[in-house]
Amino acid sequence: MLAALGLFVFETDTTLFEQIRRERDWRHPRTDRFGARPAAQFAGPGEDRITLSGTLVPELVGSYYALETLAQMAAEGEAWPLVDGNGYVIGTFTIERLTEDRGNLLDRGEARRTDFTLELSRVD
Repeated sequence: MLAALGLFVFETDTTLFEQIRRERDWRHPRTDRFGARPAAQFAGPGEDRITLSGTLVPELVGSYYALETLAQMAAEGEAWPLVDGNGYVIGTFTIERLTEDRGNLLDRGEARRTDFTLELSRVD
């Protein structure tokens, strides 16, 4: 298991991501001052975004239905706990976007290769 988002487990039977990107920021609002630099104050954590990307090749590993399961989870609008393969709970995330690029199509329109990107946003 690479990770789990709620009850969806990223593994060889579902789908594996090849890359994980995490972007975090912290808020420092600024107030203009006359004759001096703007004053800044730390206001706490800002956005926390995770992007998972990979390739689905159902003939070797994964399932076409795995991406549909993720799309159904996104349509529910729920927040899901994200846990890495070591059991560390990263946080609670919503699915913001799922992008699929299908290629190497068979004569019945089925893709032999699907590149995907899953974008998550933390919502503690």
